[in-house]
Amino acid sequence: MLRFLFRRSLGAVAILLIISAVTFFLFYAIPRNPALLACGKVCTPDQLAIVERNLGIDQPVPVQYWEYMVGIFAGRDFAAGPCPAPCLGFSFADNRPVLDTILDRLPTTVSLTLGGAVVFLVLGLGLGMLAAWRRGTLLDKVMSSTSLVLSSMQIYFLGPLALALFVYQTQLLPQPQYVPLTEDPLGWLKGLLLPWLVLSTIFTANYTRMARATLIEQLQEEHVRTARAKGMSRPTVFFRYAWRGSLIPIVTIIGVDMGSLFGGAMVTEYTFALPGLGRLAIDSVTKSNLPMLMGVMLFAALMIVVFNIIVDAAYALIDPRVRLS
Repeated sequence: MLRFLFRRSLGAVAILLIISAVTFFLFYAIPRNPALLACGKVCTPDQLAIVERNLGIDQPVPVQYWEYMVGIFAGRDFAAGPCPAPCLGFSFADNRPVLDTILDRLPTTVSLTLGGAVVFLVLGLGLGMLAAWRRGTLLDKVMSSTSLVLSSMQIYFLGPLALALFVYQTQLLPQPQYVPLTEDPLGWLKGLLLPWLVLSTIFTANYTRMARATLIEQLQEEHVRTARAKGMSRPTVFFRYAWRGSLIPIVTIIGVDMGSLFGGAMVTEYTFALPGLGRLAIDSVTKSNLPMLMGVMLFAALMIVVFNIIVDAAYALIDPRVRLS
């Protein structure tokens, strides 16, 4: 297992290096000068030179990239202030290191993403298992039809609709907000419940159909039919043999869906006015805060890569053949 995780970690480092290079050079491929954006409408050449020096963009692009990568491990000193390691750049909009702002917003995004993942996994896999158990019945048909309808929904449509129905009309749920878990666990749960449900709706529908299909396929496998022929009870065959085998493709898809989940979290945060990384990225685009946007992209890539390593480890535990490949 350690060798397996070591290989995956080396691959993750290579991916992050590629992403950092591509992101950095695309950042400087933008026609507009970031220093000109920071300097304002009335900007003299002397002021522009000072802003370029403050942002660290007065050197050739390859030199800047090298200094950027060194700053991640050793930190950097900007004219506007120090940026300790790991330094993802300096934001000219709020005059502070990019990483400090990201870490301030990170708990909201982590709470929203992981909470949404828990909701869609519990509901999606549970409903899919129930549909497979009751295959061919009215319940199975209703659940399959409903999942098809819900999978076509979009967050920017469901979000305002859920707000109008559950918050403003019936007042069944409070206004969505982020409360730190350590300060008020119940307030944290109540404030994020509606965003979790909206974010997880599409994923729940997809995982319901996928869990049903994989379980039905596993029930037709030779080893499952052999277990049934030996006289084992239906619950034992279903949960001990079919259920575990159906988890392998599902765990694989979870790693792929983390990128989509993070993208959905960005839209969800903006819809419910939650102060997370998604809203920070959108605000950075609106304000042309390019260093902050680049830092958020790199940090998001790191989160997705780390989660994929965790998924690979879980995949290897479920199917030992993966460790031998």
